Amino acid sequence: MYRVFESLDALVTVVEEARGVPMTSNCVVPRGDVLDLLDDVREAIPGELDDAQDVLDRRDEIVGEAEREAEETRTAATSESDELLADARAEAERLVVEAREEAERTLAEAQHQSETMIAEGRREFEELTARARHEADRLADSGRAAHDRYVSDGQAEQSRLVSGTEVVRAAHTEAARIVDSADGEADRLRRECDGYVDAKLAEFEDTLTKALRTVNRGRSQLWKGGSPNGTPSPAMNGRTGTGMDLID
Repeated sequence: MYRVFESLDALVTVVEEARGVPMTSNCVVPRGDVLDLLDDVREAIPGELDDAQDVLDRRDEIVGEAEREAEETRTAATSESDELLADARAEAERLVVEAREEAERTLAEAQHQSETMIAEGRREFEELTARARHEADRLADSGRAAHDRYVSDGQAEQSRLVSGTEVVRAAHTEAARIVDSADGEADRLRRECDGYVDAKLAEFEDTLTKALRTVNRGRSQLWKGGSPNGTPSPAMNGRTGTGMDLID
Protein backbone atom coordinates (compact mmCIF):
# COMPACT_ATOMS: atom_id res chain seq x y z
CA MET A 1 0.00 0.00 0.00
CA TYR A 2 2.94 2.36 0.60
CA ARG A 3 4.03 1.79 -3.00
CA VAL A 4 0.52 2.70 -4.21
CA PHE A 5 0.54 5.95 -2.28
CA GLU A 6 4.05 6.77 -3.53
CA SER A 7 3.04 6.21 -7.18
CA LEU A 8 -0.09 8.32 -6.74
CA ASP A 9 1.96 11.15 -5.25
CA ALA A 10 4.36 10.97 -8.21
CA LEU A 11 1.42 11.02 -10.63
CA VAL A 12 0.01 14.12 -8.94
CA THR A 13 3.41 15.80 -9.19
CA VAL A 14 3.65 15.00 -12.91
CA VAL A 15 0.23 16.53 -13.54
CA GLU A 16 0.99 19.60 -11.47
CA GLU A 17 4.31 20.25 -13.23
CA ALA A 18 2.95 19.52 -16.72
CA ARG A 19 3.09 22.31 -19.31
CA GLY A 20 -0.23 24.01 -19.74
CA VAL A 21 -2.03 24.61 -23.04
CA PRO A 22 -2.51 28.32 -23.70
CA MET A 23 -5.99 29.68 -23.37
CA THR A 24 -7.27 26.44 -21.74
CA SER A 25 -7.11 24.65 -18.42
CA ASN A 26 -5.56 21.61 -20.06
CA CYS A 27 -1.99 20.51 -19.86
CA VAL A 28 0.44 18.33 -21.70
CA VAL A 29 1.72 15.41 -19.66
CA PRO A 30 4.34 12.91 -20.64
CA ARG A 31 2.35 9.84 -21.60
CA GLY A 32 5.12 7.37 -20.85
CA ASP A 33 5.66 8.62 -17.32
CA VAL A 34 1.96 8.60 -16.55
CA LEU A 35 1.50 5.09 -17.91
CA ASP A 36 4.49 3.83 -15.92
CA LEU A 37 3.07 5.31 -12.75
CA LEU A 38 -0.33 3.80 -13.46
CA ASP A 39 1.31 0.39 -14.05
CA ASP A 40 3.08 0.74 -10.72
CA VAL A 41 -0.23 1.53 -9.03
CA ARG A 42 -1.91 -1.45 -10.67
CA GLU A 43 0.89 -3.81 -9.65
CA ALA A 44 1.00 -2.43 -6.14
CA ILE A 45 -2.72 -2.83 -5.47
CA PRO A 46 -3.08 -5.92 -3.20
CA GLY A 47 -4.73 -9.01 -4.59
CA GLU A 48 -7.17 -8.95 -1.64
CA LEU A 49 -9.00 -6.06 -3.35
CA ASP A 50 -9.71 -8.26 -6.36
CA ASP A 51 -10.84 -11.02 -4.03
CA ALA A 52 -13.05 -8.56 -2.20
CA GLN A 53 -14.54 -7.40 -5.46
CA ASP A 54 -15.23 -11.01 -6.39
CA VAL A 55 -16.96 -11.49 -3.09
CA LEU A 56 -19.05 -8.36 -3.68
CA ASP A 57 -19.93 -9.58 -7.17
CA ARG A 58 -20.98 -12.96 -5.76
CA ARG A 59 -22.68 -11.50 -2.69
CA ASP A 60 -26.19 -12.57 -3.59
CA GLU A 61 -24.98 -16.04 -4.53
CA ILE A 62 -23.01 -16.45 -1.29
CA VAL A 63 -25.92 -15.16 0.81
CA GLY A 64 -28.28 -17.55 -0.97
CA GLU A 65 -25.94 -20.48 -0.35
CA ALA A 66 -25.60 -19.50 3.31
CA GLU A 67 -29.37 -19.25 3.67
CA ARG A 68 -29.83 -22.67 2.02
CA GLU A 69 -27.20 -24.21 4.29
CA ALA A 70 -28.83 -22.59 7.33
CA GLU A 71 -32.23 -23.91 6.30
CA GLU A 72 -30.81 -27.39 5.73
CA THR A 73 -29.04 -27.25 9.09
CA ARG A 74 -32.22 -26.05 10.83
CA THR A 75 -34.28 -28.79 9.15
CA ALA A 76 -31.74 -31.44 10.11
CA ALA A 77 -31.58 -30.14 13.69
CA THR A 78 -35.38 -30.11 13.95
CA SER A 79 -35.61 -33.65 12.62
CA GLU A 80 -32.87 -34.85 14.96
CA SER A 81 -34.46 -33.10 17.95
CA ASP A 82 -37.86 -34.66 17.14
CA GLU A 83 -36.23 -38.08 16.90
CA LEU A 84 -34.36 -37.57 20.19
CA LEU A 85 -37.54 -36.33 21.86
CA ALA A 86 -39.47 -39.39 20.64
CA ASP A 87 -36.70 -41.68 21.90
CA ALA A 88 -36.65 -39.88 25.26
CA ARG A 89 -40.42 -40.17 25.63
CA ALA A 90 -40.33 -43.88 24.77
CA GLU A 91 -37.52 -44.44 27.27
CA ALA A 92 -39.38 -42.45 29.94
CA GLU A 93 -42.56 -44.47 29.37
CA ARG A 94 -40.56 -47.71 29.58
CA LEU A 95 -38.92 -46.61 32.83
CA VAL A 96 -42.31 -45.60 34.28
CA VAL A 97 -43.78 -49.01 33.40
CA GLU A 98 -40.80 -50.79 34.95
CA ALA A 99 -41.02 -48.61 38.08
CA ARG A 100 -44.73 -49.37 38.46
CA GLU A 101 -44.15 -53.09 38.04
CA GLU A 102 -41.32 -52.98 40.58
CA ALA A 103 -43.47 -51.00 43.02
CA GLU A 104 -46.38 -53.44 42.68
CA ARG A 105 -44.04 -56.40 43.15
CA THR A 106 -42.42 -54.80 46.20
CA LEU A 107 -45.83 -53.96 47.67
CA ALA A 108 -47.04 -57.53 47.16
CA GLU A 109 -43.91 -58.90 48.83
CA ALA A 110 -44.25 -56.46 51.73
CA GLN A 111 -47.92 -57.35 52.23
CA HIS A 112 -47.13 -61.06 52.10
CA GLN A 113 -44.29 -60.65 54.58
CA SER A 114 -46.40 -58.53 56.92
CA GLU A 115 -49.27 -61.04 56.82
CA THR A 116 -46.83 -63.87 57.54
CA MET A 117 -45.29 -61.99 60.46
CA ILE A 118 -48.72 -61.10 61.85
CA ALA A 119 -49.82 -64.74 61.63
CA GLU A 120 -46.63 -65.89 63.37
CA GLY A 121 -47.10 -63.21 66.02
CA ARG A 122 -50.67 -64.31 66.70
CA ARG A 123 -49.63 -67.94 66.92
CA GLU A 124 -46.76 -67.12 69.28
CA PHE A 125 -49.08 -64.90 71.33
CA GLU A 126 -51.57 -67.73 71.72
CA GLU A 127 -48.80 -70.16 72.67
CA LEU A 128 -47.29 -67.74 75.22
CA THR A 129 -50.71 -66.93 76.64
CA ALA A 130 -51.56 -70.61 77.00
CA ARG A 131 -48.24 -71.40 78.68
CA ALA A 132 -48.57 -68.37 80.94
CA ARG A 133 -52.08 -69.38 82.01
CA HIS A 134 -50.97 -72.94 82.60
CA GLU A 135 -47.97 -71.80 84.65
CA ALA A 136 -50.14 -69.34 86.57
CA ASP A 137 -52.66 -72.06 87.39
CA ARG A 138 -49.86 -74.41 88.44
CA LEU A 139 -48.26 -71.80 90.67
CA ALA A 140 -51.64 -70.84 92.14
CA ASP A 141 -52.47 -74.48 92.87
CA SER A 142 -49.03 -74.99 94.39
CA GLY A 143 -49.48 -71.86 96.52
CA ARG A 144 -52.88 -72.93 97.73
CA ALA A 145 -51.61 -76.43 98.53
CA ALA A 146 -48.63 -75.00 100.44
CA HIS A 147 -50.94 -72.59 102.28
CA ASP A 148 -53.30 -75.36 103.25
CA ARG A 149 -50.37 -77.54 104.30
CA TYR A 150 -48.86 -74.78 106.42
CA VAL A 151 -52.21 -74.03 108.02
CA SER A 152 -52.78 -77.71 108.72
CA ASP A 153 -49.30 -78.05 110.21
CA GLY A 154 -49.91 -74.98 112.35
CA GLN A 155 -53.21 -76.28 113.62
CA ALA A 156 -51.69 -79.67 114.39
CA GLU A 157 -48.81 -78.05 116.19
CA GLN A 158 -51.22 -75.84 118.09
CA SER A 159 -53.26 -78.87 119.23
CA ARG A 160 -50.11 -80.74 120.26
CA LEU A 161 -48.81 -77.85 122.39
CA VAL A 162 -52.11 -77.12 124.21
CA SER A 163 -50.97 -78.98 127.39
CA GLY A 164 -50.07 -75.90 129.54
CA THR A 165 -50.08 -72.12 129.72
CA GLU A 166 -46.52 -71.63 128.52
CA VAL A 167 -46.97 -74.40 126.04
CA VAL A 168 -50.24 -72.92 124.83
CA ARG A 169 -48.64 -69.46 124.49
CA ALA A 170 -45.73 -70.95 122.58
CA ALA A 171 -48.15 -72.95 120.47
CA HIS A 172 -50.15 -69.84 119.62
CA THR A 173 -46.96 -67.98 118.75
CA GLU A 174 -45.70 -70.84 116.60
CA ALA A 175 -49.09 -71.27 114.97
CA ALA A 176 -49.26 -67.54 114.17
CA ARG A 177 -45.72 -67.70 112.78
CA ILE A 178 -46.60 -70.69 110.63
CA VAL A 179 -49.78 -69.01 109.37
CA ASP A 180 -47.87 -65.79 108.61
CA SER A 181 -45.19 -67.81 106.85
CA ALA A 182 -47.86 -69.64 104.85
CA ASP A 183 -49.48 -66.32 103.91
CA GLY A 184 -46.10 -64.88 102.96
CA GLU A 185 -45.26 -67.92 100.87
CA ALA A 186 -48.63 -67.71 99.16
CA ASP A 187 -48.07 -64.00 98.44
CA ARG A 188 -44.58 -64.76 97.11
CA LEU A 189 -45.90 -67.49 94.84
CA ARG A 190 -48.66 -65.17 93.63
CA ARG A 191 -46.11 -62.42 92.90
CA GLU A 192 -43.88 -64.90 91.07
CA CYS A 193 -46.88 -66.03 89.02
CA ASP A 194 -47.79 -62.42 88.17
CA GLY A 195 -44.16 -61.62 87.30
CA TYR A 196 -43.90 -64.66 85.06
CA VAL A 197 -47.10 -63.78 83.21
CA ASP A 198 -46.01 -60.11 82.89
CA ALA A 199 -42.58 -61.13 81.53
CA LYS A 200 -44.13 -63.42 78.93
CA LEU A 201 -46.58 -60.72 77.87
CA ALA A 202 -43.70 -58.19 77.67
CA GLU A 203 -41.75 -60.59 75.46
CA PHE A 204 -44.75 -60.98 73.18
CA GLU A 205 -45.30 -57.20 73.12
CA ASP A 206 -41.64 -56.69 72.10
CA THR A 207 -42.01 -59.31 69.35
CA LEU A 208 -45.13 -57.63 67.99
CA THR A 209 -43.45 -54.19 68.19
CA LYS A 210 -40.45 -55.42 66.19
CA ALA A 211 -42.74 -57.03 63.64
CA LEU A 212 -44.81 -53.86 63.20
CA ARG A 213 -41.65 -51.72 63.03
CA THR A 214 -40.28 -53.97 60.26
CA VAL A 215 -43.57 -53.75 58.35
CA ASN A 216 -43.76 -49.95 58.73
CA ARG A 217 -40.13 -49.54 57.67
CA GLY A 218 -40.73 -51.65 54.56
CA ARG A 219 -43.88 -49.71 53.67
CA SER A 220 -42.15 -46.38 54.35
CA GLN A 221 -39.35 -47.33 51.98
CA LEU A 222 -41.96 -48.42 49.45
CA TRP A 223 -43.91 -45.13 49.63
CA LYS A 224 -40.88 -42.88 50.01
CA GLY A 225 -40.77 -42.09 46.24
CA GLY A 226 -44.53 -41.42 46.12
CA SER A 227 -46.74 -41.84 43.08
CA PRO A 228 -45.70 -40.51 39.60
CA ASN A 229 -47.67 -37.26 40.09
CA GLY A 230 -45.98 -36.57 43.48
CA THR A 231 -48.91 -37.64 45.76
CA PRO A 232 -49.32 -40.89 47.72
CA SER A 233 -51.18 -43.58 45.82
CA PRO A 234 -54.66 -44.55 47.09
CA ALA A 235 -54.81 -47.28 49.72
CA MET A 236 -55.45 -50.70 48.20
CA ASN A 237 -58.60 -52.62 49.15
CA GLY A 238 -59.50 -50.07 51.83
CA ARG A 239 -56.23 -50.51 53.78
CA THR A 240 -54.62 -47.53 55.43
CA GLY A 241 -51.00 -48.69 55.01
CA THR A 242 -50.19 -48.48 58.77
CA GLY A 243 -50.12 -52.23 59.38
CA MET A 244 -52.83 -52.10 62.09
CA ASP A 245 -55.56 -53.01 59.57
CA LEU A 246 -53.70 -56.28 58.91
CA ILE A 247 -53.95 -57.14 62.64
CA ASP A 248 -57.66 -56.32 62.72
